[in-house]
Amino acid sequence: MAIRLVVGLGNPGKEYERSRHNAGFWLVERFATANHVALRKDAKFQALVGRLDPPSAWLLLPQTFMNRSGSPVQMLAGFFKIKPEEILVVHDELDFEPGVARLKQGGGIAGHNGLRDISQKLASHEYWRLRLGVGRPQPGREGADYVLEKPPAEEKSAIDAAIDKALALLPQMMSGDMQAAMNKLHTDDKPPAKEPPQPQPQPEKKGLLSGLFGKK
Repeated sequence: MAIRLVVGLGNPGKEYERSRHNAGFWLVERFATANHVALRKDAKFQALVGRLDPPSAWLLLPQTFMNRSGSPVQMLAGFFKIKPEEILVVHDELDFEPGVARLKQGGGIAGHNGLRDISQKLASHEYWRLRLGVGRPQPGREGADYVLEKPPAEEKSAIDAAIDKALALLPQMMSGDMQAAMNKLHTDDKPPAKEPPQPQPQPEKKGLLSGLFGKK
């Protein structure tokens, strides 16, 4: 089944635009730019909305803050009669390291407030999720504070690389070929093979007599 609605999750406003929690915004904004789609504020849907054609699909960035992301998704999906399984939600994921992107349908929400609200408003978990790893905070730190911080340059570079990989496969996802997209997205590059250790030269064994009396 083809994807008819791509939702990027994040928080509106300059103070949040570079935070980890806005990884979903980053991907959808880049996808819109690459496809010359203008994302315009739509008061009815409380979101930035764009139309991709072809394929016929909507791009949506809720402007209601993360924990109220469900209302714009519900309103647009209801207006255009889009089923949950025709929706792809792009979001940050604490369970994966920066540089990892994963695709799945349904399942739990892992404490993500944006997903919680979407699931409640749609009364379904069966939408697709494109999860962009942002890593976990150090022990003792709150995840809520961590995701609202700007990642250091090395982490941001890794997240951007994962977004690049996902963007290359997004047309495949939108056409409904999810299994092929998953196979490519979930294949990690193998680290370079290590050369086998070279045998170390063994010390020359001395005869019994030379060991006793030294060299002549």
